[in-house]
Amino acid sequence: MAMESSSANSKITDSETEANVQVVGESPSVAIGSLNQSMAFSIGIALQNAVFQQQSSNVITQATTAKCVEILIKK
Repeated sequence: MAMESSSANSKITDSETEANVQVVGESPSVAIGSLNQSMAFSIGIALQNAVFQQQSSNVITQATTAKCVEILIKK
C-alpha cells in the first residue's frame, strides 16, 4: 500500500520540529539532573549507614567496658 503524498501546513511541521528539537535539547540536562539526584540519595544513605555503624560500635564498646569493670570489681 503506497503512501499518498499530501501537503502539510508549514505551521504544523514547524511546531512539530520545534517540539522535537526541544526534547533533544533538554535531554542532557534532564539526565544530569537525574544523575545528581541519584548521587545525593546514595551519599545520604551511605552517611546514614556510617552513623548507624558508629552508634552500634559505641554500644558494643560500652557493654564491653561495663563487663570488664564488673569482672574487676568481683576480684
